[in-house]
Amino acid sequence: MSIELKMAWRNIWRNPRRTLLTIAAIAFASMILVFMLSFQLGCYETMINTSVKISTGHLQIQAKGYLNDKKMRLVIKDPDKIAKFLDTVKGIDTYTFRTNGFSLASSDKRTYGVIVTGIDPMREAHVSSIKSLVRKGSYLKEDDEYAALIGENLSNNLKVDINDELTILGQGRDGSIAAAVLTIKGIFNSGIDEFDRNVIMMGLKGFQEIFSMGKSVHEAVITADSLGDVSMVKQEIQNHFLKVKGDESLAVPDWMEIMPGLLQGIQMDLVSGIIMYIILIIVVAFSIFNTFLMAILERTREFGVMMAIGTSPSRITKLVMFESICMTIVGIVLGIIIGSLVTLYFQKHGIFIAGTEEILKQYGIPERLYPRLSLISAAAGPLVVFVITFVSSVFPALKIRKLKPVEAMNTV
Repeated sequence: MSIELKMAWRNIWRNPRRTLLTIAAIAFASMILVFMLSFQLGCYETMINTSVKISTGHLQIQAKGYLNDKKMRLVIKDPDKIAKFLDTVKGIDTYTFRTNGFSLASSDKRTYGVIVTGIDPMREAHVSSIKSLVRKGSYLKEDDEYAALIGENLSNNLKVDINDELTILGQGRDGSIAAAVLTIKGIFNSGIDEFDRNVIMMGLKGFQEIFSMGKSVHEAVITADSLGDVSMVKQEIQNHFLKVKGDESLAVPDWMEIMPGLLQGIQMDLVSGIIMYIILIIVVAFSIFNTFLMAILERTREFGVMMAIGTSPSRITKLVMFESICMTIVGIVLGIIIGSLVTLYFQKHGIFIAGTEEILKQYGIPERLYPRLSLISAAAGPLVVFVITFVSSVFPALKIRKLKPVEAMNTV
């Protein structure tokens, strides 16, 4: 350990009250940043996973152009070949196939435009949370080709209930009329009004027969082991079809492309959070600036004596900067430890915010929110605090270079 570092550590405890207050301010800022960033990122992960579990999956394989123009003719012609490949891809939790078609749904009293989605009930139960969201009736069985699941809002609009019949009328893939009578087996409530109002789910085989699809499907819906694996899985699928197979007829959009509104909402919330964090860091920076400015002004005579006996201004500046670094590091380490412990506690038990149940429900988010501690959330905020506090201590330290020994020693 250098002599400057030893002197710096000794000097910062010459005024323990001021040192402890400064360290406490840095630790508090670091703790708040660790916890709030973890909470924010945890909420985003919950929002994303909840949304993709209801409908979209983490990523999908589709015919090129289907994402922007959902035409019946844009299909995956050989889903079996896709399934064999997906079984070999690491990072995939599970997958399923779906078909979609716009139809008019009519009850005895009303007619409503809806999206009819054909699902494989067994696979769908592992990919989406629809099975657990059924509030009346029951989920589809494997042989339920002409039974339907509908949203609670749609059941209210059509004035129908369990075991009632719906007539759907649309256009098949070959241009023929697609019509069928479906029996309502279950009513679900996802908490997302638009989804509950516009979607009817039925058996995949029944859909393929009604809409003249053959074995074709519109989407291979994939969930990854974790959100962090999505980009890796997407890249492997793209490499396989584009580079190995040379097939440019398929696209692999991920959740950010499928749900741009959710991504934009997260980005806007992140920006507002960053602004709040910047304000917090600026307040801490002014505290550090004031502390070091006062410390240097109080020690002007001391610095004058040191310069008179031959200590160079650069060495004194180095000493003062070491004092700043010591206090900052101690404060940041304490902040990271306390912030991580608080985050880990709430990561296990969750946070319940009273009065927000209905708002969270609209976005399909559970009532209890869980922060998620990660290397980024634990290090990003404290690192910024370190940089800002270091910069804020530079200006007071540079004042030493302008001191003249004789004038400094005469300072009262």
